[in-house]
Amino acid sequence: MTHDQNLDASLLEAAQVTKAWPFEEARRLLVRMEKSGDDTKEVLFETGYGPSGLPHIGTFGEVARTAMVRQAFSILSDRPSRIICFSDDMDGLRKVPDNIPNGDLLTPHLGKALTEVPDPFGTHESFGQHNNARLQEFLDSFGFEYDFVSSTQCYKSGQFDDALLNMLKTYDKVMAIILPTLGPERRATYSPFLPICPRTRQVLQVPLVERNEAAGTIVYADPETGEHVEVKVTGGACKLQWKADWAMRWAALGIDYEMAGKDLIESVKLSSRICRALGATPPEGFNYELFLDENGEKISKSRGNGITIDEWLKYASPESLSLFMYQSPRKAKRLHFDIIPKNVDEYLTHVSKFANQEIKDQLVNPAWHIHQGHAPDVQVPISFNVLLNLVSASNSEEPETLWGFIQRYAPDTSPDTHPELNHMVGYAINYFVDFVKPAKVYRAPDARERAALEDLSSRLASLEQGAAAEDIQSLVYEAGKAHEFDNLRDWFRALYEVLLGQTQGPRFGSFVALYGVRETRELIARALAGEDLSVG
Repeated sequence: MTHDQNLDASLLEAAQVTKAWPFEEARRLLVRMEKSGDDTKEVLFETGYGPSGLPHIGTFGEVARTAMVRQAFSILSDRPSRIICFSDDMDGLRKVPDNIPNGDLLTPHLGKALTEVPDPFGTHESFGQHNNARLQEFLDSFGFEYDFVSSTQCYKSGQFDDALLNMLKTYDKVMAIILPTLGPERRATYSPFLPICPRTRQVLQVPLVERNEAAGTIVYADPETGEHVEVKVTGGACKLQWKADWAMRWAALGIDYEMAGKDLIESVKLSSRICRALGATPPEGFNYELFLDENGEKISKSRGNGITIDEWLKYASPESLSLFMYQSPRKAKRLHFDIIPKNVDEYLTHVSKFANQEIKDQLVNPAWHIHQGHAPDVQVPISFNVLLNLVSASNSEEPETLWGFIQRYAPDTSPDTHPELNHMVGYAINYFVDFVKPAKVYRAPDARERAALEDLSSRLASLEQGAAAEDIQSLVYEAGKAHEFDNLRDWFRALYEVLLGQTQGPRFGSFVALYGVRETRELIARALAGEDLSVG
């Protein structure tokens, strides 16, 4: 057996028992595929997107997590697989979004399929096509492998025709599943079929007057004229209500895996029952928890109380965002700006450990899942939190100035040799300017703190420039103990509030090692003199 074969065998063995959640999902999916009895079927993963608006951070999370499960599955099985990114672009436009130009152009087209609504941006034939293009650009920018599928194309090309005729055939069974979940008024008018009005091109939610299974048609009363109109259920003349549509899509495309948010648990159950009524097996998948804002409330696109993709990427790398999506998907997590530095540093910790880990440990390392099993060897000598405080203490927002401090601390680094660190410098400046700087509040030290700071400065004077961070940290501890800080957290809090204008900060020895002993003593002197530390 060759080295590579040994490695593959060890990887497969570890993959079969690891508790990393993508592998747990992949093992469940493998059981499904083995039960199907079809050894040749391509395994299809699906993610869905509603193109009434632009892609958002939830879209990224769903595709990223699905890609992680697919990658894990590829270790366990040789079956071919792919991800389908499905756009519900035949949905009717319910309201004009607030964040688009020329919104008045869309008002006359409310109710029409998104692919029949004019593009307010003027770049595509329709609003749906514009947003589809943005979605694909978005996914491509992150390097996702996927096949884009348009609902409109599936309906109009006839790809869904057999499934739609089957829906018509099992109409009574589907209605028996859905009607008990509706209120009295909705129940009286509900139909899984939404005809596209030949006269107005609107997607109509109307009760059916008649069904003709043999002809493959339905009849409804035009809501404006009262005229009875007969349309085929095939060829794009109709679409389905979304829960029935979801189930039909699973059956028609043969979807094997799709995850969804916790808010869709009941919808998943309902669509799964409809899928079975159509004679198909619903996909495997799990329900992930929703994101919360800084106050612990659910993130809402309409309220705008979360973080956008662009905002995250202004302050941190795509890999740090992938880490956030990987970690504990079944737990509700705050999605606010203050979580970004922690995710940056945790990503760097995971990726730095990867190369020296055994395979079993690599599989529970998020870096394996973020980088499809091939994590880069990234060694960054400075944490993001320390960089943030370097920007703060130096009062400089110039990368060249910050690199001067960095290269004195780590002489073998440069923007060319350490591009990851160079990106971090830019991220740290952006984050400092937007979040740290506006919130900085310096205070004067009390008598005990003043004495401790004077003592610390004297102790630091005994050190040479370039002293080790651990040695500096020991001196900081000694100064705090010498001045009877029973809880050393109070001492460090005083350092941060007096010298950096914030209540929390980095390991202080690491900060001094980077910023410089002489510079730190000067900072202490300025604080004791009552100078304004917010300016250089």
